[in-house]
Amino acid sequence: MWKTIVKPSPKWFALILGISLLLPAYAASKADKEDKEDAKSDKKAVPTAMLTDEEKDAKLALIAKAKFKDIDACVSCHDAENEFPVFPIFKTKHAVKADPRSPMANKECESCHGAGTVHTKAKKSEKRGGSIINFGKNAWTPVKDQNEKCLACHQTHQRIEWKGSTHAFNEVACASCHSIHTAKDPVLDRQTQPKVCFGCHANEQAKFQQTSHHPVREGKMGCSECHDAHGGNASGLKIKASVREKCTSCHAEKRGPFLWDHAPAAEDCNLCHTPHGSNQPALLKKRVPQLCQECHSPAGHPSVSYNGSKLLAGSMFLGAKSCSNCHSAVHGSNHPSGVTQLR
Repeated sequence: MWKTIVKPSPKWFALILGISLLLPAYAASKADKEDKEDAKSDKKAVPTAMLTDEEKDAKLALIAKAKFKDIDACVSCHDAENEFPVFPIFKTKHAVKADPRSPMANKECESCHGAGTVHTKAKKSEKRGGSIINFGKNAWTPVKDQNEKCLACHQTHQRIEWKGSTHAFNEVACASCHSIHTAKDPVLDRQTQPKVCFGCHANEQAKFQQTSHHPVREGKMGCSECHDAHGGNASGLKIKASVREKCTSCHAEKRGPFLWDHAPAAEDCNLCHTPHGSNQPALLKKRVPQLCQECHSPAGHPSVSYNGSKLLAGSMFLGAKSCSNCHSAVHGSNHPSGVTQLR
């Protein structure tokens, strides 16, 4: 018996060696099989964006009945290597536990995302949608339900005009613009904000590439310096009641009042200028004198219009000649003899 223990049979060595070699291969094949099954279930699962309203309401009702977990259950999966990491939120105001207004002071992650037991017990194919309240442009959760979570806290100040605004009417989710799980929200930074806005406003992005433009793409201005995305007092989500009021808040020398007003300048800056960009100097809609002649008939002064009919003959109006060479005070004049904006 002793000899058998001390000197085991070579057959036992072969058996043990064979098992040790086969176990890793078996585990790998089992993992591959599980991945294939998950992939099949992913293909069979209905995309969350294609869910009907009734299906979405049913999922929301299921989440509402679920039990709350704690933040340890969230961060155990959503770490730095996860597709949806949450650690950067701890650098923001939303994670200040000492502030009773913050989500972390209440139900932590579940203050916004809803009770998480359904999510933690869900299959891999269901993790990304339908088992927790998701936020964003392409999330399964209806925009109304997403925004209700945000507006539960953010109802005052700039957000007071959100209801009825253009973005609210077009069902834009708060999370379409705002990034909560980041240390610094890009839409709140002047240099990164335009990129967020240009995600929808492609025409305005193209205009800012033109020769004359406000310094938005240079990072010296942000869209929010003229527009209020949460609702404004005027059309175009402007932060002022009129275009002229907003323009003259920066261009104070054009505000007046003047002894001799130029009617278009006193009414609306957009009659002559385009705010986002132009290939004409000074953000003008057209070159002077063509712009001036939209209102001032050439039948008066001068007696002929400024056009290209005499280009070959050599016109006196060539060589950067324009109305503003003489009428330089186009926005208005305080000179006693400035009735024609000459000085």
